[in-house]
This record gives sequence, structure tokens and C-alpha cells, in this order.
Amino acid sequence: MTDYLSINRANWDDRATAHANSPDYRVARFAEDPAHLSDVVRFDRQRLGDVAGLRGVHLQCHIGTDTVSLSRLGADMTGLDFSGASLSEARALAVSAGAKINFIQSDVYAARDALDGEFDLVYTGIGALCWLPSVERWAQTVASLLAPGGRLFIREGHPVLWALDYDRTDGLLSLTEPYFELEQPQVYDEAFTYVATDHVFTHTVTHEWNHGIGEIITAVLEAGLTLTGFEEHQTVPWNALNGRMRDLGDGEWQLAEKPARLPHTYTLQARKPV
Repeated sequence: MTDYLSINRANWDDRATAHANSPDYRVARFAEDPAHLSDVVRFDRQRLGDVAGLRGVHLQCHIGTDTVSLSRLGADMTGLDFSGASLSEARALAVSAGAKINFIQSDVYAARDALDGEFDLVYTGIGALCWLPSVERWAQTVASLLAPGGRLFIREGHPVLWALDYDRTDGLLSLTEPYFELEQPQVYDEAFTYVATDHVFTHTVTHEWNHGIGEIITAVLEAGLTLTGFEEHQTVPWNALNGRMRDLGDGEWQLAEKPARLPHTYTLQARKPV
């Protein structure tokens, strides 16, 4: 497990330019429309509430579309990611969008050492926790970054979704991957990504971990945070099960047949006590 960071970083460095150039991320819209927000942030706009004036950090920010969106809602944002190539794209996006954002390269677990001061908002978006071997350590890092009264906000893929057999084509849902966190990673070798692109990938191996809902909530509580909101959703912001989902618009997809049988994503909110 000691090499998971270098292996996953190479994979995300490889994805960065492809994602920035993909029509699915709609990077150009940020320069064209000063009111444009990412689909992910727009989905949770009401849950986020008023973030104007908050000092926020977006952990695992990738190419910065959600980071810029939060900045446009008035937050004083910092973005953190371990991929230098992703941060290069994020900085370019921020310049084109006219957003003043500080981007820092760091592994999540080293975020406390990499960042100065405390934050009113720690934000994490879709597809982040599966790259981390310990959700307990993640929650402790989040708690260390939050100011008293500060808030954690995360929308993430549901661990049931991550545990599915993605290759089935008969319409049935089959749990074949681990639901609970394991010490050793699931190792995948996939020469594609989750958005439309013609890019030919050369770093295709990833190390990933699932974390059960109970493990995530317990980690947040044991880190000293108070849970203030938890919702499970019947949509996900990408075509997660190719050939078995329908496009609902606004960037959200849903299982085409009997969608109520699958928790697609969840939104979790917590606060650090004053």
C-alpha cells in the first residue's frame, strides 16, 4: 500500500488535460458565463446555503470547477490536490473565470501542514473518498482544518454504488466489490475515464478503497464533529452504469429501471463545536 500515492497521482496527472478538454466538464463556460456553476455545486446550492465571506478549502479539488463555483458564491476559496497537472488546469480555469483562488499541492492527509490557519468550510466533492485508505484519518484531518463552528460539506458517491458489478448488462444489480473499508486496496487497470475524451491514457492502474456509510459517519463523529445533515440521493452526476442509466439533465443521471433500489449518492454535513 505504500506506493498508492505515486500510482494514483500518475493516473490523475494523466487525466487532468483530458478532463479539462472534455465537453462534460464544460470548462469554457466558466469564462463565457460569469454566473456559471458546476453541476455538482448547483445540485447542492440550497443545502450549501449562504457561503459568502466564508474561508473555505476544497480538498481533492482536481481541475477546480467546484472550487471556482464556490468562489462565485462568495466564499474565499483554497483548492488542494495531490496532482500537479490537475492544479495547473485549475489555476488556468481560475484565471479565465476571473476567480482569485489559492491552489496548494498536497496529499489530503498532509493538508494540515500544507495550509495556514483554520477554515469555516471544508468541502469535498464527488469521487474523492475512494482514493483514501482510511476514512478515520480523513475525518481527523477535516476536524483539524475547521475553525470552531466551521462546517464540513460533502456530496459523494454512495458506497453501495461503488460496490456494484459495473460489467453486468442484464439489468440486475450485483454487489461484487467490497462495501466496507479494507486494509488492502482494490487494484484496477482501466484505460478510460468517466467523461467523454479521445485521450489515450498511459497510467491506467489505480488503488482504491470503499468506505461504508456507518464507517464514514462514525469517523466524522469520533473526530469530534456534530452531524447536522445526511441525505441519500437517487441520482449521480455522471453516467455511472453505462447502458443502464438515463440522463435527467442538469448533469444528473439515474438508474433507468427501478431507481429506488439504488442509493446513488449522499450529502453529509457536520460542524465543529464552538
